[in-house]
Amino acid sequence: MSKKLRLSLIAASVLMSSSAMSALPQGYPADYQKVVDAATKEGKVVVYSTTDTKAAGPLIQGFEATYPGIKVEYNDMNSTELYNRYISEQAAGGTSGDVVWSSSMDTALKLATDYAQEYKSPEQGQLPKWAVWKDKAYGTTYEPVVFIYNKRLIPAGDVPDSHAALAKLIASQTEKFNKKVTTYDIEKSGLGFMLSVQDFKADPNYFKTLADVAKGGLAVQSSTGTMMERVSSGENLIGFNILGSYAEARAKTDPSLGISYPKDYTLVLSRVSFISQQAKNDNAAKLWLDYVLSEKGQTILANQADIPSIRNDIEGKNDIDGLTKLLGNALKPIPVDETLLEYLQQKKRLDYIKEWRAAAQK
Repeated sequence: MSKKLRLSLIAASVLMSSSAMSALPQGYPADYQKVVDAATKEGKVVVYSTTDTKAAGPLIQGFEATYPGIKVEYNDMNSTELYNRYISEQAAGGTSGDVVWSSSMDTALKLATDYAQEYKSPEQGQLPKWAVWKDKAYGTTYEPVVFIYNKRLIPAGDVPDSHAALAKLIASQTEKFNKKVTTYDIEKSGLGFMLSVQDFKADPNYFKTLADVAKGGLAVQSSTGTMMERVSSGENLIGFNILGSYAEARAKTDPSLGISYPKDYTLVLSRVSFISQQAKNDNAAKLWLDYVLSEKGQTILANQADIPSIRNDIEGKNDIDGLTKLLGNALKPIPVDETLLEYLQQKKRLDYIKEWRAAAQK
């Protein structure tokens, strides 16, 4: 081999290497390139998620464009289905999700307790401390929980701006709201159960409030989409414990759907994600999690998927900083920690559901 050719090959190798390194996000460790190379050999990442495919679409496209050798195999399920499928697959020792990404924070953390691998994301320093659990489970979003209502059928002056105002409105017009109030079925929806428990912890008079809200009769559902559809059509008039991210996205094209952020307290949900100990595409899973938490991934979530960012450095108002300016001290983020597990104990869960049903059926 001539000296000139050898120098050309070395130069090309250095150029390719520096190009690959420059593609890494700023501040990432130098050896992160090894993760990228190993992930490219794996060729895919399997994600089990409760975020619907349409909302996650821009994020998936962004990831695959950043890492063109890696495909995202995305499985969209409701929270209860995800939990049951994942746990049964782990017990059977077969193939399963490399990454779990769930809006049902409590059941996701329960899975993480038994099945998550420890991984310290390079993005961890950009997250609130309450959003990281033992370098295993990560909160990835910052989503207020809201009321929705039919703008054609609820006068502007009647729109409730607190949980007490919601209860007062319905209790004073029970005929109008008969079977017209919707929320989650807490027995069928893991997310619905978790939000109800968080309401109970935030409001000392929760079950009294719930009983007043239920005086017209509740129409319970297992999905946000169904609740929004029914409120928009007028089949239901009002809904509570609705994910604000989905409501805001729909309201952009649906003039019938109104949104109210309760001023007494606004729960903030953060979708929990972790990498499985048994992940077959371990390196690709790390790339996916880091991408979801990165400035690039969070910008896509906030500005294309309408899912608020858990960071405070995202362009626009759809991040922690923007929402804090809007809602201030009313925001109550649900921490990613062991307190989520308290009501998953079987007896405590069943007792809670029993008390909820007693209040909701009055």
